[in-house]
Amino acid sequence: MESVDQFELSKEFLDRFGEAIEAEETSFIIESLNGVNPADVTALLHEFTSTQSKYVLSLLQLETTAEIINGLEADLRSKFLQNFSPLEISKFINELDSDDGADIINELPIKIREEVIEGIENQEKAANVLELLRYDEDCAGGLMAKELIKANVNWSIGKTIEEIRSQAENVQKVYAVYVVDDFDRLVGRVSLKKIVLAEDHMKVSSIYDNEVISVETYKEEEEIASIMRKYDLEALPVVNRQGKLLGRITIDDIVDVITELAEQERQLMAGITEDVEEDDSIWMLTRARLPWLVIGMLGGLLGALFMEAFEENITLTLTFFIPLIMATGGNVGIQSSSLIVQSLANKSAFTKTTYKRLWKVFWVAILNGLLLAALVFFGVQFLMGSGLTLALIVALSLLCVVLLASFMGTATPLLMDKFGINPALASGPFITTANDLLGLAVYFGVAHLLYSL
Repeated sequence: MESVDQFELSKEFLDRFGEAIEAEETSFIIESLNGVNPADVTALLHEFTSTQSKYVLSLLQLETTAEIINGLEADLRSKFLQNFSPLEISKFINELDSDDGADIINELPIKIREEVIEGIENQEKAANVLELLRYDEDCAGGLMAKELIKANVNWSIGKTIEEIRSQAENVQKVYAVYVVDDFDRLVGRVSLKKIVLAEDHMKVSSIYDNEVISVETYKEEEEIASIMRKYDLEALPVVNRQGKLLGRITIDDIVDVITELAEQERQLMAGITEDVEEDDSIWMLTRARLPWLVIGMLGGLLGALFMEAFEENITLTLTFFIPLIMATGGNVGIQSSSLIVQSLANKSAFTKTTYKRLWKVFWVAILNGLLLAALVFFGVQFLMGSGLTLALIVALSLLCVVLLASFMGTATPLLMDKFGINPALASGPFITTANDLLGLAVYFGVAHLLYSL
């Protein structure tokens, strides 16, 4: 097996490649990109302008150019394709799977879409793309590709092999052969190994596996990703309500979905309310970050009101431990909520074991709270030389804050998920702000109570 060296974009190579573009050194450009993976060429072209990139692509084979364009991020691709005519875009679509072609066409203005579809030479490809455009992008119908290999359950192995040769021309990756009945309804699948080992006169019905996992066109992408991950599938057939085989979803499409979902959750956990990139406009980046910053500011104002309400009990020494109480509560809340959000992502939280999970979280919180309270009591009483009352206030407050923050971190994402709100919000500024306010209220409440005794 020939090893593939990773393509490295050094500054020296970028400078030399840029000079070659300006001087239109065709031979150097073609030789430099010979054998390079299209994904690496995509990364290279990010360093140049649209005009320069278009010139480079004009020197490559059409199939390679189509793969490179398909690998661009959606926002960048829609801008980049403005440099091409509808007929040129049609040629790219003709080289791609129907699902990738539909994704690209969806990003184009409506007028351009019609011209691009009209220019696709492969009429079957054009029909497949048109059918996929009917579905939302985030459901099984929008994710599936029409290209697949299928066999009728009544065919002989000899005929099946002939059909595979014919159908495989339009399929880049063959994971299995899907078996359908006379009405094109999915009834099972058969591996290529079984087909190769079977006798020509045998029927598909005698070797196929009738246990096949499929999804209907309306299934959401999160559920599809969960199914493929759970059953370790490389491809997943898509059917309509009548069971008719319409297409398949491959693992590369689901990897993109999982990556996008993870990015969205990461941004939500960081308090970013929109799907933004670093190169988006200043206004978009500001708009995405501002809401939770405002909520955090309001939380700070409420904290100041708590302190004002207990002003008579606040001493200078007491204020020294405010960061300790707030930081511990925030950390405990984020830890608890992160575990629950992870369980919800795996669809494993709302089961018969839910109460066991909550009970386990409760005992973990008690153990952590008692250990932390004992440590802080020792530190305040003996290391800092403070009085017994202050040590009790800080220790008891810390214990209560750990228990309440753990409960908040566990219950909040569960409630959000139940009401259809993305539970990832519970792992970001929301839970931190809530636990800060809770910690201050508990701390000064305990101080007021013990100082009053």
